[in-house]
Amino acid sequence: MLEVKNLRKDFDGLRAIDGVSLVVPAEKIIGLIGPNGSGKSTLLNLIDGSIQPSSGQIIFDGRDITHLPAERIYELGLGRGFQNPALFFQMTALDNALLPVKHQRGESPWYAPWKRTWQQQENENTSQAAAVLKRVNLQTHALNLASDLSGGQMKLLEIARSLMGNPKLLLLDEPTAGVAPKLAYDIFEQIADMRTTLGKTFLVVEHRLEILFDFVDSVYVMHMGKILAHGTPKEIAANDQVREVYFGE
Repeated sequence: MLEVKNLRKDFDGLRAIDGVSLVVPAEKIIGLIGPNGSGKSTLLNLIDGSIQPSSGQIIFDGRDITHLPAERIYELGLGRGFQNPALFFQMTALDNALLPVKHQRGESPWYAPWKRTWQQQENENTSQAAAVLKRVNLQTHALNLASDLSGGQMKLLEIARSLMGNPKLLLLDEPTAGVAPKLAYDIFEQIADMRTTLGKTFLVVEHRLEILFDFVDSVYVMHMGKILAHGTPKEIAANDQVREVYFGE
């Protein structure tokens, strides 16, 4: 689903991403870990088109997306969730979920003045959004403002909103940051269920290794802008270089 080849990114002479290569197979959950400042979020920004690489190549679903704009990459089916949920806090959870839907007739100046041309589509989208909110256990909060949700519920809403764009691959940046352990585990159970029942693919940045390792198929470890190691959770946990980077052992 995703292949990153020898990717580099320089900022005013500082190399933040240094020759990163990785592969995310379809319908897998792949972890991306590393100390703060190792380049994980920058790598996600490069993949989703938020920033452009200095060199290298990004292949998504068989297509070169290296220099495509972010909106075009999104249209092709690559979604993104952020460490700090990028919600519209004075809109309801339902309205937040409806925002990413592609090809909405009501957004077109040709159709917007005539409600009959887009009302059925809007009703269908609303029903789909309600079903997605139910999937992440937010159905009772559909009409609540996003600002009234707990931190964990905001994380779930961001995942639900991402799903409404019908992505093939979801990049999630610390989906459990600041969330209580029980809800953090629930969030990963939701991710695993979406992989199984919806056929979604995930690349997940996460610091809570005790939870991440229970769900991922494999893990990439970043350090100082490079890939330090790759393997199964068991292999990474036993890797001496990784233990030195994380725990100073």
